[in-house]
Amino acid sequence: MFTNVTLSLLEGFLGTLKLFSLTLLFSLPLGLVISFGSMSKNRIIKFPIRFIIWVIRGTPLMLQLLIMFYGPGIFLGINLWGSGDKGRFTAALVAFVINYACYFSEIFRGGIQSIPRGQYEAAAVLGLNKRQTFFKIVLLQVIKKIVPPISNEVITLVKDTSLARVIAFYEIIWEGERFIKSAGIIWPLFYTGVFYLIFSGLLTLLFGYIEKKLDYFR
Repeated sequence: MFTNVTLSLLEGFLGTLKLFSLTLLFSLPLGLVISFGSMSKNRIIKFPIRFIIWVIRGTPLMLQLLIMFYGPGIFLGINLWGSGDKGRFTAALVAFVINYACYFSEIFRGGIQSIPRGQYEAAAVLGLNKRQTFFKIVLLQVIKKIVPPISNEVITLVKDTSLARVIAFYEIIWEGERFIKSAGIIWPLFYTGVFYLIFSGLLTLLFGYIEKKLDYFR
């Protein structure tokens, strides 16, 4: 029984890992783009982006998942995501990417704005343009500053993936709950916590290693 449960939970964890990986892949660069928009001097760009960030950060992710999945059908009368597991995964991924991109954007914005103005002025004196200044001088310092808050968000993402089951997306918690109905046993649901703890522990070690590698910025 233990082996069968473990194999089933591993299968569910693959869904969790897929959602986690793709969310990071898309939300990190999107968050950087959004942070530039939120710092824009153009109010037509800045205010709508700041409003969207406020809405996303001020509402539960579970609500955003439900609206993302059911909204197009209810309000527009169209099946935007398609049917089956693929459609549910796509809807969940879009909701997660938008949510985490907004959170990451605030972390990026804080990191960028923490860089002393004098460094930009020094770069201008050296003849560097804005792009060169950002990538050669600012970016690595920003990465050093944002690694701790980014690591917190990434570990939170590991646990938040369980919310995708609200739209019946197949992930590890969904698989653990299935044993309650099929076999009348609850311990597989608690067993899922082992997978989360191991994965979060590995990520903690990874970010600790990254922080040590960036110590030369002291």
